Amino acid sequence: MFSSSAASAATWWKLLWWDGDGLCLFAKRLERGRFIWPQAVDGTVALSRALIRMLLEGIDWRRPVRTEAPRLAV
Repeated sequence: MFSSSAASAATWWKLLWWDGDGLCLFAKRLERGRFIWPQAVDGTVALSRALIRMLLEGIDWRRPVRTEAPRLAV
């Protein structure tokens, strides 16, 4: 799995992985809040399923509360 995010803004995240048949691309952009990333060790970050879910929801994994409350789209 390869992951990419803009370090300066940290409002978007692209995820690229091999599913056995081809490459899959997932892109997520937060309209409010930002992704809070763990510290990289030797240039890599290990992500658990729980941490990936929190990142995708815009939750700061260091203190599990939303960085910005979701609002109903009008």
